[in-house]
Amino acid sequence: MLGPTVIKNLTALNPLYSSSPTFVIAIYNLGTMFAEADSFPRSKFGNIMHSDPNMSIPGSGSEDDLYVRYSRASTSGPAYEAHRTSLEGSPITMSPWNQTTSFMKPSTAISDNDVPANSLIGSLTREEGHIYSLAATKDLLYTGSDSKNIRVWKNLKEFTGFKSNSGLVKAIVISGEKIFTGHQDGKIRVWKISPKDPSIYKRAGTLPTLKDVLKSSIKPSNYVEVKHKRALWIKHADAVTCLSLNVEQGLLYSASWDRTFKVWRISDSKCLESIRAHDDAVNSVVSIMSGMVFTGSADGTVKVWKREQQRKGAKHVLSQTLLQQDSAVTALAINTQGSVLYCGSSDGLVNLWEVEKQLSHGGVLKGHKQAVLCLEATENLMFSGSADKNICVWRKDGNIHTCLSVLTGHMGPVKCLAVEKNQESRSEQRWIVYSGSLDNSVKVWSVAEFAQIGATNKNQQHACFEFDSVSAPFASDETACSTSSSSQSRWH
Repeated sequence: MLGPTVIKNLTALNPLYSSSPTFVIAIYNLGTMFAEADSFPRSKFGNIMHSDPNMSIPGSGSEDDLYVRYSRASTSGPAYEAHRTSLEGSPITMSPWNQTTSFMKPSTAISDNDVPANSLIGSLTREEGHIYSLAATKDLLYTGSDSKNIRVWKNLKEFTGFKSNSGLVKAIVISGEKIFTGHQDGKIRVWKISPKDPSIYKRAGTLPTLKDVLKSSIKPSNYVEVKHKRALWIKHADAVTCLSLNVEQGLLYSASWDRTFKVWRISDSKCLESIRAHDDAVNSVVSIMSGMVFTGSADGTVKVWKREQQRKGAKHVLSQTLLQQDSAVTALAINTQGSVLYCGSSDGLVNLWEVEKQLSHGGVLKGHKQAVLCLEATENLMFSGSADKNICVWRKDGNIHTCLSVLTGHMGPVKCLAVEKNQESRSEQRWIVYSGSLDNSVKVWSVAEFAQIGATNKNQQHACFEFDSVSAPFASDETACSTSSSSQSRWH
């Protein structure tokens, strides 16, 4: 950490250090965080730094650390060994990185005039564990880790935080003034921002509520068998892996390793339904306005559920199975229009379906060497994060998807993504992309929607070929998006 004397000397040697908006010299003595029952004291800010290819971070990339359940039948899972760290033998660590920006920009606005297309803005780092979940809204970024802390960042600086009693934070979603967090201990916690002080977050409850648990526990019929033990149907019996909001219907969906997904009414925190959806862990759930819900599982399937009105209220019924394969389904995402569903798998592939075309299969995207761990989508862009430490940026043009660039820089698997529109960009459509990794860092990227292909890595060439699922073999290698560069061999 640079002290104020060193900073003063540096600025005296070169006034650009103090005047240029693109440089961050140091952040010194941020003070202490608020003291609250569910809060924790703030220590000195860990690190805000540029991506340095010479930095040394302990690698982490074992299957246990990834916290994604893979199918028992999968023989084409992630191409890494459980005993090997993520740095050993990685082509990324043995080749130069291709980032064009060096320091994080400290100002509140990220102007498209200051940052090249598809480039790294900076990194947010605290030495307190792997990053498993992200959520972004307006000018706030929420990060969840295995330290049980939820950090809140504002304008790329740490703003505040709050802490759960137990269970690493695997999912975060935001609904108005409420923040929902899903945890390894199977609980969903609800948080509210203090109306008097926006830096104070208080726990507003837990799903299911204690009242509902006590009420349900009286009746033996409310118990079901989960993993060879009896449990209340309104409670998750294993880790909560994913949360999805349907704001229009006032519903929250939660997926779990206990093979179920549950439906919660946001207004009163009541569990409306519990559906035994798969034969293995449910790794992802997404919902759309029409009432359709999609679930992806370690059993290798993607299922479609429809919410239908029945005599005793609305129920979710199985509509169809979109995919059935040996490789585990690890992530699902749907674009903001609700027209395309994306599915990432442990074999490194991304399948897609056209929702408006009766869920016809739209093709397979190949951009990763190892398991796809997370997906995020805007109207025309899709981002895929992988155990290979890279993020692929895809652009949708009609029914064709093109890989614009590969964002490199993480030292561990990319576990989660969040995307926000850059409101300060005037000349072109830009997005701020946040990526959380098992290297304990969150990286912040600026991505231009209409950037030239390979804007980030000019020595890489990307090409993607789509096919009609009716007229071509399913998951044909000829349809894959392939990448070649000076440091990576062509994929087969």
